[in-house]
Amino acid sequence: MTQLNITTETVVIENGGLNIDSYLAMPKEEGVFPAVIVVQEIFGVNDHIRDVTRRFAEAGWVAVAPAIYQRLNPGFETGYTAEAIEIGRKYKNQTKADELLSDIRATIDYLYTLPQVKKTGVGTIGFCFGGHVVYLVSVLPEIKATASFYGAGIANWKPGEEGKATVDSTADINGKLYAFFGTEDKSIPQEQVDTIEKALQDNEIPHQVFRYQGADHGFFCDKRGSYNGEAAEDAWQKVLELFKAEL
Repeated sequence: MTQLNITTETVVIENGGLNIDSYLAMPKEEGVFPAVIVVQEIFGVNDHIRDVTRRFAEAGWVAVAPAIYQRLNPGFETGYTAEAIEIGRKYKNQTKADELLSDIRATIDYLYTLPQVKKTGVGTIGFCFGGHVVYLVSVLPEIKATASFYGAGIANWKPGEEGKATVDSTADINGKLYAFFGTEDKSIPQEQVDTIEKALQDNEIPHQVFRYQGADHGFFCDKRGSYNGEAAEDAWQKVLELFKAEL
């Protein structure tokens, strides 16, 4: 596939009194393109997330990665050490579902102000905690396609709402959802993947659930020791097919 020349910049998305630092990438050529929101891991909008955002722009989308930890630690980004995992999880546990929904709502509104963006719906892709977030926000009406990568806790947790689970809102999902998991991911037992898949089936949500044999948590990220190139490439092609069909 031909890669387009792109432009990138850091932008601010306003959400009430909150200014969300965000990384924007889009094709340089004139035209109107579909839009994708890239949602970070627990490690912030770091090199990996910026790289994914650029890859979408090169493939013909306007892509933006908002900092979903903006309320907790503006500018936060880190690598993949044990210490980084600990602090990233600490921030994750302080997030709230209504704030995450609000931030993605504001991101959609921002995208719709751009003359280069089609106003017919957006796609979302998220990794790690971002995989949970995109499942959570897939209830927003403008979201036509969701790609959720190894989102832990979907089956048994909802940010900031004790005793609830994000999977419980599956009936309200809009558009088509693809979910990607590794069979060796200890943070997401296969029983939880079964729960998610059953909820999607029972609620007749257009979906596919992909389970990669031998793949671990973070298999898509080439900056992590758990990177699985074969699984990552297969998943990327499936995401492109999803977004091309739905956006």
